[in-house]
Amino acid sequence: MGTALIYDEEMTSYKLLWDDPECEVEVPERLTVSYEALVRSGLADHCVSIPVREATEEEILLIHSEEYLEKVKKTPHMSVQELKDFALQFNAVYFHPNSYHCAKLAVGAALQLVDHVLMGKVRNGMALVRPPGHHSMRDAACGFCTFNNVAIAAQYAKQKYGLKRVLIVDWDIHHGQGVQYCFEDDPSVLYFSWHRYEHSIFWPHLPESDYDAVGKDKGVGFNINVPWNKVGMTNSDFLSVFCHVLLPVAYEFCPELVLVSAGYDSGIGDPEGEMCATPDIFAHLTHLLMNLAGGKVCAVLEGGYNLTSLSQSVCQTVQTLLGDPNPRPENLRSPCQSALESIHCVRWAHRRYWSCLGHAADLSSFQISTKPSGSPKEAGESTWKDKVAVVWPEPVKRVAPPVRTAALLSDEAVCPEGCKRLATSDKLDPRVAGKLRENFLEGEGDSEALSALSGLITLTEKMEKDEILNGLAVVRDITMATACVVQHVTMAPNNRVLVVCVGDGEAPSNITEDRKALVVRIGSRETKQSKCKNDIPVCLKKGCADVSGVIQAVFGLLLPLGYEFDPSLVLLVRMPGSEVSDGVWQQLTGLLQCLAQGHVLVLIQECEKSCVSPTACSLLGEPAPPLGQLQAPLPQDVEDMERLRRKLLADWTLLQTTAADTGKRQEL
Repeated sequence: MGTALIYDEEMTSYKLLWDDPECEVEVPERLTVSYEALVRSGLADHCVSIPVREATEEEILLIHSEEYLEKVKKTPHMSVQELKDFALQFNAVYFHPNSYHCAKLAVGAALQLVDHVLMGKVRNGMALVRPPGHHSMRDAACGFCTFNNVAIAAQYAKQKYGLKRVLIVDWDIHHGQGVQYCFEDDPSVLYFSWHRYEHSIFWPHLPESDYDAVGKDKGVGFNINVPWNKVGMTNSDFLSVFCHVLLPVAYEFCPELVLVSAGYDSGIGDPEGEMCATPDIFAHLTHLLMNLAGGKVCAVLEGGYNLTSLSQSVCQTVQTLLGDPNPRPENLRSPCQSALESIHCVRWAHRRYWSCLGHAADLSSFQISTKPSGSPKEAGESTWKDKVAVVWPEPVKRVAPPVRTAALLSDEAVCPEGCKRLATSDKLDPRVAGKLRENFLEGEGDSEALSALSGLITLTEKMEKDEILNGLAVVRDITMATACVVQHVTMAPNNRVLVVCVGDGEAPSNITEDRKALVVRIGSRETKQSKCKNDIPVCLKKGCADVSGVIQAVFGLLLPLGYEFDPSLVLLVRMPGSEVSDGVWQQLTGLLQCLAQGHVLVLIQECEKSCVSPTACSLLGEPAPPLGQLQAPLPQDVEDMERLRRKLLADWTLLQTTAADTGKRQEL
């Protein structure tokens, strides 16, 4: 299955026909530059092109009222003055004789994408549409939006395909209040939005855009708002919200479909958002969603008004949907104080609804005012033309090695389909062979062990040269193999290895001494906390058989640590008798590919070789199977992980979840 791309130049056939400083940023070129960038980069050629269709009136009425639809249907026959007068009935919107036609195409494109994904014709996809949709309400146009494309798509998916759980992720810089109003009392739709808010000074100036708007009636807890109360949010702030808010809740919810309101005005250089997140972050955000819902991810364009930032960010999203390796994350540092305040408030507001957030810190000694600190008029006096231009480097070209996955197996083992078998007999530099004998084989050693270690060295070297993206190896002695890989890779001055040990086997004891390796061990065995900050044991009472506990550890500890460490290789080690399920193992394998430009090497002991096939599937880019709606993790495990997180704050800033954590780091 491939990645769908839906685009039709017809959706550029409307524009603003009068002077309106508020609306003049919404231009047809938003669509053309995005598509042309995909064509120039060759990404469009790798996508499955799907034709656009108009939505039917019945489909539009899934969300909108008949009265509102009848009003919009009259716009093709209006004069310019009549269009202007009609637009003045609404907030921050304009109309054109072609608006109605284009709005029907935008909804139809979103529905085409949902159909093709849910029918299994494609795995995922993106719809480049205009007008956007997430501000549009049942009875009103709003914020450049005529019909609510994503809300209609969610309702359509529920009605036509019988879906019980749909996740909508809105990373546009404006609050999608239209989507919120549609589903705020509906527990079958989990709506997540981050948005520029500035204590309600920023448009649309709504108190219900704040963190404490959590839904209503049966939908309470299913509306998550993360308000940005300052401009200038960075990649670190975005990733922190994903790791500490969205992903834990999304995995507990277990959606059957992920819809992304993909607005890129949250990216650097945009005059509306004024944020500092670079285009490459959208590759990571996309990847982190792709193991939900069996990979059924549908991205639908919303905002984005800096044409360069917009087109680069669209390319990053589509390239990740296609399965290419992520770029190394740029400029990760500590989340800012304001972002941590928002994260703290959101986690506190939702802790009673989601077990994964049940341990969130209280707000008793720390309260954010939701009152405006200025007037909306003061905040909106300047126009986009008055903003100072921001310059950022061109995104680094993302390399997809010619071989995605290589397997190092015994001669009699069957190589998984899609993997390239790597021979263990490949020649090795005599000096390297000598070091292997000296360090691991006590002199001469046996030829079989030397051959196996030689194969591992060959595999890692091919990965470093980008000849192979990732790999798996079945080994006889997993402790020796781990030490061998870490020692060899970290010989290069700038190389770092993240070692993730799953289970209670013996991990090498000395590989973190030079801090070029970070070891995270997830198991049931209680181990003494190492003095080295790079050796981190995570103890779960039921070990890796506890699905909720492992997932809690992955998002609360492992991924933030991995992103901050920024390894050049991820070494995923499956210890004998780990009892980790295939589903959790595949989720872990898939998620870790967001790091190290996808360079992940999985080590499996011979007695665990039954997991070779599911491992290969994940390495080859197949989405992991859903884990089901997760139960609450064990309270003792949660307490232990929270205690560990606090201990690690002094050295690892992406583990922060409250503004108070900044002070704790300084105290430590």
